[in-house]
Amino acid sequence: MDINFTPTALRQWTQLDKKVRAQISKKIHAFAASGAGNLKRLQGRPESRLRMGDWRVIFVVENNTMLIVAVGNRRDIYD
Repeated sequence: MDINFTPTALRQWTQLDKKVRAQISKKIHAFAASGAGNLKRLQGRPESRLRMGDWRVIFVVENNTMLIVAVGNRRDIYD
C-alpha cells in the first residue's frame, strides 16, 4: 500500500519530534503492510484513525493508497 500525505498533514508531520515521528512511522508502515493496528472508523466521517499512545493519525484508504489527512496529539487532532 502506498502512503501519501496531504499538505496539512505533511506540515504537522515535520513539526513532530524525531522520536515521535519514528514511532508513528513504524505503526503507519505496519498498518500499510498488514492492515492491522489500533484502528477505528471516525463516526460520521469517511476517515479512520490509527492510535499510538497519545498520538493519532487520521487517514483515508482509497485504491490501495493510504492518504494521511492529519497527524497530532489526541487533544488537538479532532478539532
